[in-house]
Amino acid sequence: MEIKEALVELRKEKKRKFDQTLDLVVNLKNFDVRKEALNTFVSVPHGSEKKLAGFFTKRSKLIDSITEADFVKYKDLKDIKKLAKKYDAFIAVAPMMGKVATKFGRVFGPMNRMPSPQAGIIPKDDDEVIKMMIEKMNKSIRVKNKEMAIKLPVGKESMSDDELAENVAAVLKGLEKALPRGRDNVKEVLVKFTMGSPVAIGDSKTKSSGDSKSKIVGDSKAKLSGDSSQSDGDLASGKVDEKLGGKNNGK
Repeated sequence: MEIKEALVELRKEKKRKFDQTLDLVVNLKNFDVRKEALNTFVSVPHGSEKKLAGFFTKRSKLIDSITEADFVKYKDLKDIKKLAKKYDAFIAVAPMMGKVATKFGRVFGPMNRMPSPQAGIIPKDDDEVIKMMIEKMNKSIRVKNKEMAIKLPVGKESMSDDELAENVAAVLKGLEKALPRGRDNVKEVLVKFTMGSPVAIGDSKTKSSGDSKSKIVGDSKAKLSGDSSQSDGDLASGKVDEKLGGKNNGK
């Protein structure tokens, strides 16, 4: 597989003292960022644990909890920013969303921390529903771009090549569905570890703009149309959404 060949190249680089993130970088073309900017989620078959917190009416043993009584702790914007940086994402019970948006939205919105109807908002804060949402969010990746490139964390260095390859393929398939012109919007696809050099997947002759060492492996167009074990469609379905009463396609 072309993706696996790229991973072999990446693993030849110097070993770091921490578990690096595998980033997928998709450079776009024929895309109007002002009118067509993406704000959605894609899912991967092999998730990684995220640091989550929840806005609930009561405390949960499953996750760090913030109740309305705790809101007084966040009087200043710096306190809200500190909270936003502490966690990768937030869950919220639907009845509290209005108050959460009023209190935290000014900071959470630009930092992509607001709970989303697609992945983050639950109808009630009982342990069963919370547990399923945590599992769902660990396999979901937020896609939000304001420029002609999309950079997404798709896994960890400690994962197997098979798991990483399946995640990359799933994300590319999800992006193809989300982009207005599908694969025709894709100029170049690269993968890189946090501290490593990017490796281009595909037949593009254009190297990454910031690194002359970028290598080209395989055929990204084939990957964009290839099958994967899980696509972004799975994010809007399954047991969690049964609890929600059906699919939720809102953005």
